[in-house]
Amino acid sequence: MALRVKALESLMVEKGLVDPAALDALVDHFEHKVGPRNGARVVARAWSDPAYRTRLLADATVAIAELGYAGGQGEHVVAVENTPSVHNLVVCTLCSCYPWPVLGLPPVWYKSAPYRARAVIDPRGVIAEFGTDLPEDVEVRVWDSTAEIRYLVIPRRPAGTEGLDEAALAALVTRDGMIGTALL
Repeated sequence: MALRVKALESLMVEKGLVDPAALDALVDHFEHKVGPRNGARVVARAWSDPAYRTRLLADATVAIAELGYAGGQGEHVVAVENTPSVHNLVVCTLCSCYPWPVLGLPPVWYKSAPYRARAVIDPRGVIAEFGTDLPEDVEVRVWDSTAEIRYLVIPRRPAGTEGLDEAALAALVTRDGMIGTALL
């Protein structure tokens, strides 16, 4: 795959279709400015700062922007919180609407037709296929992202993490946890 990408990049540069500096800037943007590390920081702040958590649940777009994350595909974000009795799962049944500023590019499986269809019909089964078994008494709520609203799951804070600072907490958060296919 890496060789194919390099070959395509070289051909596009050679034909003058793309500027190498523009490609470097694009790669830098997706490697360092958007992605799951941003969402992990949002979740860690929500876990460690009750006032921030309240703001995040009230207006996620504004609260996320407080941390400097905004932009395309992040204009209208809603945060939903996992609890002992409720587990949230995010899907986009029409395409792949996804909050890029806090989760980066969507994974291939998120865009797949089987995930998009089955997440609504059998969310507990889909979650189980990711290795996450939920107790029967836990309600699973499915949130359908659209072009107007994208969702971010605030996973439950793992037990025994009370003494950790935000950076250490953020290291525990996964992209799949913020989609709802995994527990932390």
